[in-house]
Amino acid sequence: MNKIFNPIQFKYISSFRKESDNLLMEMEAYAQENNVPILYWQSAEFIEQIIRMLDPKRVLELGTAIAYTAIRIARELKGKSQVHTIEKSTNNISTAKRFIQKSRVGMKIKLLEGDALNIMPQLKKKYDLIFLDTDKEDYKRLFDYSMVLLKRGGVIIVDNLLWQGYAASSRVPQKYKESTKNIREFNKIFMNQPNLKATILPIGDGLGFGIKK
Repeated sequence: MNKIFNPIQFKYISSFRKESDNLLMEMEAYAQENNVPILYWQSAEFIEQIIRMLDPKRVLELGTAIAYTAIRIARELKGKSQVHTIEKSTNNISTAKRFIQKSRVGMKIKLLEGDALNIMPQLKKKYDLIFLDTDKEDYKRLFDYSMVLLKRGGVIIVDNLLWQGYAASSRVPQKYKESTKNIREFNKIFMNQPNLKATILPIGDGLGFGIKK
């Protein structure tokens, strides 16, 4: 995080966090102990605010992991609104199901098991909001599918566009070079999409935020 934010500023912002939700705290601890990447809490809170403002009926998440973001989204959905979330890792699916069952909002979450690249072409109805947070090498193709499935005026949010600060860094560790290259290429596509009003926000690990024209 300190490659994106000044550590003093990050500490200051974090001082305002008063997370007391037992399930979210359990999930954050599980993710840290088992090295499962989940959304930064700042990004999750931002998405929650967007859900409250947009009041979407249909939300699509690409990359469930342990269902941390899906549960936070589902808690903000009103009435019969639903979040559809896609995950291909069998280990993650098993854990996600366990946490969804504990969340008490399982009726608002539909977990689609398999590769998003195979599942998305089969989806017919459009979505009000799409959240993309999966393998970086797949971002471009998943983004293309997302733009087809996103309603006009709908919102797309993409995580990790600053990629621990490496997207803007001249020095990138060898193990991050390929993923950084993928993110940099995707950012150019995202910011120059003709039918999208897009911006990149320095929230969490960098959130791409776009509204379909």
